[in-house]
Amino acid sequence: MKLHAPAWVAAYRRGQLPGDLIAALVVTMLLVPQGLAYASLAGLPPQLGLYASVLPMVAYALFGTSMVLSVGPVAVTALMTASALAPIAAPGSPEYIAGAIVLAFLSGLMLFVFGLLRLGQLARLLSHPVINGFIAGAAILIIIGQLRPLLGIQSQGDTALELLWALLGSASSLDPLTSAIGVGALLLLWLARRHLATALERMGIPGPQATLLSRMAPMAVVLLAAAGVALTGIGDQLAVVGSLPTGLPQMVWPALDWSLLTALWLPALIISLITFVESVAIAQAFARQAGARIDPNAELRGLGAANLASAFSGAFPVTGGFSRTVVNAEAGARTPLAGVLAAGLMVVVLLFATGLFRSLPNTVLAAVIIIAALSLVDIKGLKHAWRFDRLEGIAFGGTALGVLLAGVEAGVVFGVVFSLALLVWRASHPHLAVMGRMPGSEHFRNVLRHPEVECDPALVIVRVDENLFFGNAEGIEERLFAIAAEHPEAEHLILVMSSVSHVDATAADMLEYLNATLADRGVRLHLAEVKGPVMDRLEAGTLLGHLSGEVFISTHAAVCQLSPAGR
Repeated sequence: MKLHAPAWVAAYRRGQLPGDLIAALVVTMLLVPQGLAYASLAGLPPQLGLYASVLPMVAYALFGTSMVLSVGPVAVTALMTASALAPIAAPGSPEYIAGAIVLAFLSGLMLFVFGLLRLGQLARLLSHPVINGFIAGAAILIIIGQLRPLLGIQSQGDTALELLWALLGSASSLDPLTSAIGVGALLLLWLARRHLATALERMGIPGPQATLLSRMAPMAVVLLAAAGVALTGIGDQLAVVGSLPTGLPQMVWPALDWSLLTALWLPALIISLITFVESVAIAQAFARQAGARIDPNAELRGLGAANLASAFSGAFPVTGGFSRTVVNAEAGARTPLAGVLAAGLMVVVLLFATGLFRSLPNTVLAAVIIIAALSLVDIKGLKHAWRFDRLEGIAFGGTALGVLLAGVEAGVVFGVVFSLALLVWRASHPHLAVMGRMPGSEHFRNVLRHPEVECDPALVIVRVDENLFFGNAEGIEERLFAIAAEHPEAEHLILVMSSVSHVDATAADMLEYLNATLADRGVRLHLAEVKGPVMDRLEAGTLLGHLSGEVFISTHAAVCQLSPAGR
């Protein structure tokens, strides 16, 4: 692959700089508390969340194609990191950190190679309801898990039921001071999310600026909590972040131990898939708003480069974050330079401002995570999926339930199974329509939807709205026999194949049996509107030589020839 400057660099205009700079400032205000919180969620030292917010953004800007996608730590990948590493080592230990680096390295390598192989269609492996269900389930799992540090309760568990049971069993160990600070921070963040923008508008601040200021609430709450603990001297009574190392991350080489590689390749593949599908969905949504397009293969390379950069920074897997991307776009980002500038501001934080967070209580980080996770529980999406298609609603809810009851990795497996099951079920239960002629026209429509259509008792016209293959051949055969039985006066059955693009050997055998059985009953089988590739397959077989009826170029031609009333 030839290396060259990204297209946005050559097209950059001076007028875009103010928007990119403002966006970088605002995103940095969100990145700092999120980086600290998501590293904690992943079971890692908090500074690694800051490290994961520097080089990955620069790497994505070099290879990605979205103008506004903000890459860095996010709640779901942090949870998946913790889930993958929990069986390997104790959270925060050197072995655990080494595992997180390898996980980021493997994920990045897989994504980048997939991009080189032009496998951008991977984004279609999981349906949107399944992805949304996975994210919703993971978000609920995150919220339940963060109740422990929020309330100062010592308990363990992996699934939602285990966590809830452990919380109930350890309720007596609740720490009043930790709970008061955590719940207070949670309430402040919730009020800011729901009402701060409106309150600022009432004070005369224009809507866009009010919204952006409300987005900075997490940073304000974090700094307020850290300052309050430091001034009151209660840090020894709370679990706090503690001293963070000052300076830039040291470049590291992943410890490519064989045992680590064999243990983490599958979690890395799952993280890669979720990372790509979710990031592409976010990037495409914002690209459509701007009338632009993204390149899925370049996105694979961009996300891969970001994760490789995170690994070499000694951090953990990263991806595009929805909330930060929204903030980035609202703040005026025009190009990926906003991400590069935000990375530069994160360097300033690492060099000069880490001391500000020494007294930050862990319970406040838990509150930040819970508020962020709440926005990922898409109840409206579930209702929409249920109204639009009950099967997709079941896939949404089933995937979320799988995550909650069986864990993150099992939830992804549930999601893949649901996606494949939906595809197979729909293909194996195709829509068949008995058709009649619209009065005075050459058009034929479903008799159930258009009672006004004209039908000849001697003809039964059936349209199959699916490819014919081994999975649905038997079911279609049974339904066609049932339809023929419902029309005892029929002498001809016309099978309209305008929606059929493929017929496999099993389906061809089914058509032969259908033809022979109907002929024994005095009913001739005809085919109409057969596509060229399907006709090629049928001509290679024996059906056309045994067909009791004819093959017609159109349904109208068939009716005109077979029914005097249709002429």
